[in-house]
Amino acid sequence: MPTGLPDKPSLEGIEPKWAERWERDGTYAFGRSATRDEIYAIDTPPPTVSGALHVGHVFSYSHTDLIARFQRMRGKRVFYPMGWDDNGLPTERRVQNYFGVRCDPSLPYDPGFEPPAEPPDDPIPVPRQNFVELCLRLTAEDEKAFEELWRRLGLSVDWSMTYTTIGERAQRASQRAFIDLLRKDLVYSVEAPTLWDVDFRTAVAQAELEDRTTPGAAYRVLFPRAGGGEPIEIETTRPELIPACVALVAHPGDERYRALFEGGEAVTPLFGTHLPVLAHELADPEKGTGIAMVCTFGDVTDVMWWRELGLPIRSVVQPDGRLRPVRWGEPGFESDDPARAQGAYDRLAGKRAKQAQKEIAGLLVEARALAAEPRPIEHPVKFFEKGERPLEIITSRQWFVRTLDHREEFKARGRELRWIPEHMRVRYENWVDGLNQDWCISRQRFFGVPFPVWYPIAGDGTLDHSSPILADDAALPIDPSSDTPPGFTPEQRGEPGGFAGDPDVMDTWATSSLSPQIAGGWQEDPDLFERVFPMDVRPQAHEIIRTWLFSTVVRAHFLHDALPWRNAAISGWVLDPERKKMSKSKGNVLTPISMLEQYGSDAVRYWAANGRPGVDTAFDENQMKVGRRLATKVLNVSRFVLGHEGPVGEAAKPLDVAMLRRLSGSATTTWSSSRAAATGPTTRTPRRRRTERCEPRSRYSCGCSRRSCRSSARRSGPGGRRDRSTPQAGRARTSCCRRRPTATRPR
Repeated sequence: MPTGLPDKPSLEGIEPKWAERWERDGTYAFGRSATRDEIYAIDTPPPTVSGALHVGHVFSYSHTDLIARFQRMRGKRVFYPMGWDDNGLPTERRVQNYFGVRCDPSLPYDPGFEPPAEPPDDPIPVPRQNFVELCLRLTAEDEKAFEELWRRLGLSVDWSMTYTTIGERAQRASQRAFIDLLRKDLVYSVEAPTLWDVDFRTAVAQAELEDRTTPGAAYRVLFPRAGGGEPIEIETTRPELIPACVALVAHPGDERYRALFEGGEAVTPLFGTHLPVLAHELADPEKGTGIAMVCTFGDVTDVMWWRELGLPIRSVVQPDGRLRPVRWGEPGFESDDPARAQGAYDRLAGKRAKQAQKEIAGLLVEARALAAEPRPIEHPVKFFEKGERPLEIITSRQWFVRTLDHREEFKARGRELRWIPEHMRVRYENWVDGLNQDWCISRQRFFGVPFPVWYPIAGDGTLDHSSPILADDAALPIDPSSDTPPGFTPEQRGEPGGFAGDPDVMDTWATSSLSPQIAGGWQEDPDLFERVFPMDVRPQAHEIIRTWLFSTVVRAHFLHDALPWRNAAISGWVLDPERKKMSKSKGNVLTPISMLEQYGSDAVRYWAANGRPGVDTAFDENQMKVGRRLATKVLNVSRFVLGHEGPVGEAAKPLDVAMLRRLSGSATTTWSSSRAAATGPTTRTPRRRRTERCEPRSRYSCGCSRRSCRSSARRSGPGGRRDRSTPQAGRARTSCCRRRPTATRPR
């Protein structure tokens, strides 16, 4: 036996040994000398580093690694980088909690600032640049922990090509792409109603919304008619927005209100503001009383009615979610009785929505303006997916990418893409069809990629947003809050005749949607980009089809007139043993490190490999135990093979040839199924279902008269040898009936 082989192979210690060997030998380093046809490029999902990796990450990233290893076995040079998605709201929130700070952009930079050893109860205000430095410090530590776990799992990543979404390379790509879209008139800035999170105090995109069933109340409010007569009864869940009401709307075919459509007016209770009564096809006669108040703004329907009916804006909600001070009797807030209106409104000003709702309910009762007691209800309310309070709609200036006008183009791109599994394309098309606004890419936050834009300041101190000053490409990346635009001096910042930098940052999806361009070196490494773009596969989860996948398709379509990849491999969720989705709120999330320590990486990957693309998979420790036993068997077989030195040559004996042929057929079958996950669906001949039927009763070997006999395995011949005369020769039967297959699958 050759020397160096252990007497009893063991899994303990073997994984770190080989991980070190792979790193030292550059086993998974990408070979840049290969041609595009010889390369298989993977757009690896950059995980968000503001939290902890969970078992779902291990599940989906193991699938990606299986594809990478399979393609190497086929002789491909695999481009398999790793990225970290480290900018955006989740990172800011983690930094705020970890260090006990909050960002105050009005403070000057403090180069000697150090956060307290223990986070205080009241967060310390810090300058923006100091806050960004804390974000960079914490994300660097988190990224080391993430990389350590991925190495522990055995991902065959080329770690020399790692990128971050806040790094200089990503900032250059993001700012360069923004300028390209701006010059093509595919991105624009406008002051408009915007979905707004009052806690984060930032705009939110449609893709980041979620509906949550929330308890509330339906109020029947009486609006007097301007000319007298029976009051109009309105049912609303947001009576605190009555001071923001600009019109009443009913269906044009509703006979109850048709007489009011020709110049009819209503008056708001408490505030005495005159409102037109208008017709609109989308008003629902069956909902509530059939007539609705239009406020600026209570929901997206209000925005639509405001825009289509040409209504004025009478906003009362501030970015912090509180009702702002208002002077009744001034333009925009006209009233029949300004003093009475002011007295009522002063009891609402400064309160949040829920507090104001309770207060105005009492005022309406005092004014006898309620037709009935409030009716408790539960209804869906829109939230930011990471927020804790219902969204408001605030009028603010934001940057938008034009998506509504290009929906058919995006759907056509979706049909060009190979989906694994195919039915996931339906989710993509449903999302595109359901778009109701352009893609808002600006955020009123601090740790993100800045917009490379300044604005001229007129002599009267107003900003000219219609003439943005763009950064030079050679200067990217830039920060307009500290850098100076071409043709100006730093002393002109904020002065009449000078300039002001755009204060916002890009949404994190606006950066991570460029992951193929960032990883591939777009505009920075043309040779590499030509070899890897478009990439071969994007592996990702199904719940971010509407965000990451869609936004990446938008970017590639506008920048390159192409798809960013040829295939999209969609993974399902990991469920707990009771087949419920794992989530932090339910307390059923499992961290992977304990599994890796107990069973080893190969065992955990074995469990993950049993999951099919697009299908939810239950967490199953039994499968990990099976995987560990299999890994041990592989070690024992390896020791057995390596322990026997013998002649090497071509197989000649019939048994060896037959075995190799059979293994070749298994490999072909494995390749076909793996190819579907790696390169897309293939056309297959439908597999015939194997069916069996009992032979005529007179031919039963046991004389049994039942069609399904459940006696012990059929045996015949001396010594209980199996009957090998049937097509299923050599297999024990669970029935004593002799059965004959009507269709069999060729071996």
